[in-house]
Amino acid sequence: MRLERVELFVVRLPLKRAYETSGARETHMTRVLCRAESEGAVGWGESVAGELPWYSGETPRTVLYALEEFILPEIFKTDLARPEDVQRVLAWIREHRMAKATIEMAVWDLFAKRAKKPLSALLGGPRGRILCGVAIGIQPSIDALMETISRELEGGYQRVKLKIKPGLEVQIAEATRRTFPDLAFMLDANSAYTLADVALFKRIDPMRPTMIEQPLAHDDLVDHAVLQKQIATPVCLDESIHSAEDARKAIEIGATKVINIKAGRVGGLASAKAIHDVCAAHDIPVWCGGMLEMGIGRAHNVHLASLPNFRLPGDVSASARYFDTEIIGEPFAVEPDGTMKVPTKPGIGVTVLEDVIRKLALQKKELRPA
Repeated sequence: MRLERVELFVVRLPLKRAYETSGARETHMTRVLCRAESEGAVGWGESVAGELPWYSGETPRTVLYALEEFILPEIFKTDLARPEDVQRVLAWIREHRMAKATIEMAVWDLFAKRAKKPLSALLGGPRGRILCGVAIGIQPSIDALMETISRELEGGYQRVKLKIKPGLEVQIAEATRRTFPDLAFMLDANSAYTLADVALFKRIDPMRPTMIEQPLAHDDLVDHAVLQKQIATPVCLDESIHSAEDARKAIEIGATKVINIKAGRVGGLASAKAIHDVCAAHDIPVWCGGMLEMGIGRAHNVHLASLPNFRLPGDVSASARYFDTEIIGEPFAVEPDGTMKVPTKPGIGVTVLEDVIRKLALQKKELRPA
């Protein structure tokens, strides 16, 4: 397969509710959407780079730059025998994983459509339904947080992830366990703490959260191993894991008992699947993280989460939670039992609303082979 034409669209949509973490308060999502053509078929990808470089060094502007200057020229001159070739061809380009994932996932969509299979089948995912959880940002008050949790549980979600920040972590954990004695909840710190905060984590242990996600530095493995030895709550790594090698090293030194996989953050589906496989070989469960994706990125996540070692409910929530405007024709919904159906049509299995995207686009770029 050779790519014949790629279009890039920058789309910015308001969130229904502001989303606050320890690193930022976000009211809009800006995404680079990628439309790739080959042999009469069209594949779609979506960048997860945020407007501000607090979670990652990438932003929509750096994604556009990397795609135009380095990534797409390299892909255009390559005859792709399989979707994994994208990762191999781009291996010499350091970092820019979110930019790489934008086109890599579109290529997976193309290959699945050419094979007339759903993307999950091409990835090797046997599930027809995935387990769904929901991520809740920092709320104006503890009472507001408890009300939000109640509302989300009524929607069928099997677990909740609660964002925390210094000064609120123990209060959030204690109030949640007191209000919901049997709830499976986890805490997400987004790298807001250090080893000096071990005493705080020990105070959280009796609240029995299922895990605490990325409590320490975004690029750390060693201190997480030190922390895990001192607390009962399982440490889950997210930002620290960029590759299957990172996952292997983290597991071997005891830095993590669970890993959050975000395809859009680790360079695409091939890298995500490799991390999944390493974790499965070491009996470390994984779950599919979310980056408040629009419909295209959400579709890719649903197919990824069909792989067998995604044993825990992920952040793949209903489309309607985040945006009033849809860019796909079949928005994702959570069933009453807390699961979501995996699309069965070829590729990502949803209808991309191209007219809507073209009208919304703040920027449009078209690229072809030289």
